[in-house]
Amino acid sequence: MHTLISADDLSRRLDGRDDIRVLDVRWRLGGPPGLGEYRAGHIPGAVYVDLDTELAGHGAPEEGRHPLPVVADLQAAARRWGLHDGDTVVVYDDLGSQSAARAWWLLRHAGMGDVLLLDGALAAWRSAGLPLAGGDEARPVAGTVHLAYGALATIDADTAAAIARTGILLDARAGARYRGETEPIDPRAGHIPGAISAPTSDNLRADGRFRPAEELRERFEALGVTAMRPVGVYCGSGVTAAHEAAALAIAGFVPYLYPGSWSQWSNLPDRPVETGEAPPTTG
Repeated sequence: MHTLISADDLSRRLDGRDDIRVLDVRWRLGGPPGLGEYRAGHIPGAVYVDLDTELAGHGAPEEGRHPLPVVADLQAAARRWGLHDGDTVVVYDDLGSQSAARAWWLLRHAGMGDVLLLDGALAAWRSAGLPLAGGDEARPVAGTVHLAYGALATIDADTAAAIARTGILLDARAGARYRGETEPIDPRAGHIPGAISAPTSDNLRADGRFRPAEELRERFEALGVTAMRPVGVYCGSGVTAAHEAAALAIAGFVPYLYPGSWSQWSNLPDRPVETGEAPPTTG
């Protein structure tokens, strides 16, 4: 199952097929919604998706900042975007795919089989000299897609703690947040005990494209990941953990994603916290 599509390949498919749906998932932690950036210039035909309101639910702090939306709500949103069963869906952002990966993972988890990340994000489309459209697109004809969670593996706080002991639990946040040197948004600083620091920035090349599969596999194996041990991923609120999950999939691994992530863990007072550097990895 493919994970990525190049800008040139997307352009060719858009010219020759009518079952390609493109979603613009621009978003930044703490920033305004990306709708203004979308209106300033987007891939022609792309539909804007609001990560905070359409790709996340909202509940108590103990559920995390971006819990998974109720599947009925996600299905209603996907139908507003014009999605149908069997469509190919391409998602992109302007953040190295770190927010678009949330849509990639969520739609795959909900049963859509052909969801692809635009490799290199919007920058790759621009670099290829491909056109942008401004303003708003016409409202898509309502889709008829049927969604149900369960296609990908998720874990809760208890299982994340267990994987940190018996397998490999990767923390996708920046190293400074993992070490507890800074915490800009969640109530406690540090990381889940036993977790390994694996910032998502290291999944990408300098041009914002994903590193080749062989390089990613070497990266994760150096962190202790093997096919024989469970590997879990988390981040601040379950968004960039999806980017780590995509990189692991490209490398040939099958990860478990912890949707609540640090924003949930740090709001649970009975959960222990570690700070400082990662423990040594073992093969």
